[in-house]
Amino acid sequence: MLKLWNTASKKLEEIKPITPGKIGLYACGPTVYQRAHIGNLRAYVMEDLLRRTLESLEGFTVKHIVNITDVGHLTDDADEGEDKLEKAARDAGRDAWVVSKEYADLFTEDIRALNILLPTRMPKATDHIEEQIELVKALEDKGVTYRTSDGIYFDTSKYPSYGRFGGQKLEEKKEGARVSANPEKRNAADFALWKFSPEGQTRQMEWVSPWGKGFPGWHVECSAMSRMELGQPFDIHAGGVDHIPVHHENEIAQSETAYGVPYVNHWMHVEFLTVDGKKMSKSLGNTYTIDQLREKVIDPLALRYFFLGAQYRSKQNFTWEALEGAQHALDKLRRTVRTWKKPNGGLSEFETHFRNAIEDDLNTPEALAVLWKLVDSEYPSSGKATSLLFMDKILGLGLDVCVSKPLMVPVDIKKLADTRWDARKSGDWDTSDRMREELEGKGWTVLDGKDGYTLEKI
Repeated sequence: MLKLWNTASKKLEEIKPITPGKIGLYACGPTVYQRAHIGNLRAYVMEDLLRRTLESLEGFTVKHIVNITDVGHLTDDADEGEDKLEKAARDAGRDAWVVSKEYADLFTEDIRALNILLPTRMPKATDHIEEQIELVKALEDKGVTYRTSDGIYFDTSKYPSYGRFGGQKLEEKKEGARVSANPEKRNAADFALWKFSPEGQTRQMEWVSPWGKGFPGWHVECSAMSRMELGQPFDIHAGGVDHIPVHHENEIAQSETAYGVPYVNHWMHVEFLTVDGKKMSKSLGNTYTIDQLREKVIDPLALRYFFLGAQYRSKQNFTWEALEGAQHALDKLRRTVRTWKKPNGGLSEFETHFRNAIEDDLNTPEALAVLWKLVDSEYPSSGKATSLLFMDKILGLGLDVCVSKPLMVPVDIKKLADTRWDARKSGDWDTSDRMREELEGKGWTVLDGKDGYTLEKI
């Protein structure tokens, strides 16, 4: 049985579904004002790993919901500043609705490139304003809201458990809180449920509500849409560790106050990705995207392989050298399994060790080690092929298109590669480099060895 660390209880717990045989999984999705970067994508790969484990290893039917935040997420996560999407659209002189669709579509492209299973549904915040208004009404009826000049706020002092999810009691949060940018807030930790449109301004995205024209606070959408899709409580809520102290703390407070029952049974959080030992930030220019990987002729699945090299609760440091190492390892794996005989039988010893690793809090480094022990073993390749495909249903490296399937290279590509190899042998490096670039432009990468070369599809 899968044991997963629960952020709420601070311990490993077996996943026990509320409804036998079924799991409701909700993951915080992208705010679609810009392209998702590799730090964002690590969380989605790890959540996909969890889903694959629940389905392929544990036999559950999973309803997987990932929300699309297209309104309400302000530049300061603590409810101050501008709406990120409105600002991005205005700065670019574009329509906010067009911008949100563009980046939502790019997000879908990116997760497909990483072989992430498409969620069951990806509801957009702007499509469910009514449900969000109903949640705010429920909180108003409970007497835990108040009005300021810029919106309707949740009074965190009315929720005694506020702050404990993130490991800090409310009084401690107050003592350590910065001076609030909004002097009308009763408590520094209070958060917006509904924000009013600024006076004298017309937002591109705004709606009429019982409290005035405006838009929902960022935290409201996840509570409203998770309840709509999965009920309350539901089984597992996932996201990045950056969501713990504010976004998820606020979700819990408003959901449990509004409806009087627990919000979520199990919380999974993915640690940060650093780049060259530094925090990812636009100012450092290290918020890399899938397209930037492709510019360096890196297969997006090499990024997935790289992510699997660290357990999801560990911080991981990204470098281009490490990613190139992941690409070489994946290429070697693909070349090796292409030569195997067709799957037949299986090797229970390796499959059991793999299962034990994955069920131990998704221990992917150990799982990869088991996979390579299988690959390097002396067992018949037909048995290895069966067990490797069993493992890859969880790892998601797309090896099913390689196992026992020799790579078919078009005649023109083979001719170009042969000509390049001849140029390389004769020391004509300029021609060799130019032909390598030409091959890459046609979707092929060439790997040179001592006695020849091999080709791989990019």
